[in-house]
Amino acid sequence: MMDYLVHAENLHKHFGDTQAVNGVSLRIAPGEIYGLVGSDGAGKTTTMRLLVGALKPSRGSIEVCGYDVLKQTEQARSTIGYLSQRFSMYEDLTVLENIRFFAEVRGLSSTEWLPRSMEILEFVGLEKFKDRRAGQLSGGMKQKLGLASALVTRPRLLLLDEPTTGVDPVTRQDFWQLVIKLVAPPYFDSPPIFGENGGSQRGVSVIISTPYMDEASRCHRVGFMKNGQIIAEDTPSNLRARLNGRVLELRGSPLNTLRHVAHQDEDVEDVQAFGDRLHIRVSDGKSKVVLKRLKTEIKQAGGHVDELRSVPPVLEDVFIALSESNHA
Repeated sequence: MMDYLVHAENLHKHFGDTQAVNGVSLRIAPGEIYGLVGSDGAGKTTTMRLLVGALKPSRGSIEVCGYDVLKQTEQARSTIGYLSQRFSMYEDLTVLENIRFFAEVRGLSSTEWLPRSMEILEFVGLEKFKDRRAGQLSGGMKQKLGLASALVTRPRLLLLDEPTTGVDPVTRQDFWQLVIKLVAPPYFDSPPIFGENGGSQRGVSVIISTPYMDEASRCHRVGFMKNGQIIAEDTPSNLRARLNGRVLELRGSPLNTLRHVAHQDEDVEDVQAFGDRLHIRVSDGKSKVVLKRLKTEIKQAGGHVDELRSVPPVLEDVFIALSESNHA
């Protein structure tokens, strides 16, 4: 039997008449990166706050590292590092002073937090900026400071709530390299996850919420959220396999004509723009038929086809299809 680091069962949270989380269950293994993916208002942040104990569920149960989050809140929180959407550091304090503050709030002595902080600052690439005020950091550096502060207590579970929103592509890439390193044991000679409660597996687990499908592709497993529910959960490759052979890519001009003609085809389920091209989702088994038919139909409508081919589906294709078929 696997020792899950996180075991949340049938979580519900409502605010008045609004059902923010509606029956979410999660089981996260040690060393796993799990992505909560969905648009704004899907319930990702509320789910994160329930897991960390910042909100009390209307119904359901949560265990983190063997601790009941509702009954053993402080013990559970001691195993969690949390990075919220908003920058929550003190801008008048230096990088090192911020980390010291969060370490001492958690009860770490100077003999514990100081060497630990220097180790983490080197890990995230901020060791040369330890005396710079947080308010003078760039957006990417602020995110790294937030990550460093979340790591100072050696958490077993890291909750990252849309950590790369608003930062540039290079910073996003750098941040993800840090996350990937975190789950590769041994992480800073970390102790066994469950300690006295049993189990000997090592490796930090990460739950990361994101609206970006390229980031979701980096996760070991993904949970697509809509209207407070997880509407699909699997590995990125298994999720993409749901649409194998059903996505066509179309390039040509004018794009509006191409889109209109594709929409009119009886075997086309959906058409979405992906930059300068269209992704066309077709009914199962109809790919070859639509390929032949569309070229003729587009030409008759005065359009021009540069390329029309079958392509492997991406997670955006899957998420759009799932969202359309789920009306919860």
